[in-house]
Amino acid sequence: MTTSTVPPTTTTRRRATFNTLTVSSVRPLTDSSVEVTFDIPEELREDYNYLPGQYVALRRDFDGQEVRRSYSICDVSDPTKISVAIKKDLGGLFSTWANEELTPGMTMEVMNPQGAFTPKIHMTSMNEPEKLVDEQAARTDRAHIVSFAAGSGITPVMSISQAFLDRTEDATVELVYSNKGQNDVMFAEEIGDLKDKYPTRLAAHHILTRESRANPLYSGRLDQEKLDVLLDRIINVDSVDEWFLCGPFEYVQLIRDTLAARGVPAERVRFELFTTGDPGKGPSPARGRQIEIKSDEETVTLSFHLEGTDSTVESPVSANETVLNAALRSRPDVPYACAGGVCGTCRAKVVEGDFEMDENYALEPDEIEAGYVLTCQTRPKGKNLTVDFDA
Repeated sequence: MTTSTVPPTTTTRRRATFNTLTVSSVRPLTDSSVEVTFDIPEELREDYNYLPGQYVALRRDFDGQEVRRSYSICDVSDPTKISVAIKKDLGGLFSTWANEELTPGMTMEVMNPQGAFTPKIHMTSMNEPEKLVDEQAARTDRAHIVSFAAGSGITPVMSISQAFLDRTEDATVELVYSNKGQNDVMFAEEIGDLKDKYPTRLAAHHILTRESRANPLYSGRLDQEKLDVLLDRIINVDSVDEWFLCGPFEYVQLIRDTLAARGVPAERVRFELFTTGDPGKGPSPARGRQIEIKSDEETVTLSFHLEGTDSTVESPVSANETVLNAALRSRPDVPYACAGGVCGTCRAKVVEGDFEMDENYALEPDEIEAGYVLTCQTRPKGKNLTVDFDA
């Protein structure tokens, strides 16, 4: 069990808020994916500035039911627009609608950019090209990043790769990109254009899991054997400054475990997941699951601070509900996106009380040490728990 005895923190993140944005374009990427671009009005540009690798959450009502989905920003920073790639999932309500019905001129609720899947190298100056060039010039060696992406995991990787290549003079990028077949490769043309523009600085290795290629290394699913060959013969592991992994749980975990076994420091490996890999943990509803408190039933008092206001809600011990679910029953404006421990939007700092956090695929070690939790994965383990969403 984790207790609330934690040191102060200097970690800060932008408060999550939604605004109505207009769709300026919907561009097909493959037969089952589109790139959606939103115009950013001048008065919101400061709040929608972003770092390569961050995401936005989109919100829409379907027959009275609010649905939220998070999508990574797929372009380099531009104060006038934000673009995301949406791949149609089998049975996916939101992604199917976006691919089949969304058109330019329509509006949507879009959360301001969030997320920590961003480069630690030059992170504070990635949106300031002149400072980035100065920092790069001060290095005695060339920055080298390697990305592994599967399917739509290419989205944040595209933003990060373009930023590194366009805004530095000699940084090198290696991309290992897995797809079922050639027709499923998102941003195939853009990757080719980057390769033509930076032939000595970008290496792209395409793996097709359901199509044969001349080199068997690039055919079939990325398994331990193929990964070892890549790391032994193609990628110079010791020269890599940062690793970026984005895809499903098993894919990312295989690479993380392999890099750890080879002595790569954990702080050099950045990762982002589609899901946690647990099919029983789906997104939470837009409003907290209804809880009935029976007479004389033991309860936990949950207090939380949000947007300058304090709120309190009682939670029955028998319900074993998360902080997020309980808070949503009191205030529907509590920030969240995936509700699966992946995105970090529901992050809050524990001020008082004991708690237990089930999963964490979003918070950095220093954030956990400072007392931050993912409220969608955190449950109180005592009579009282107080958290601060504004911290």
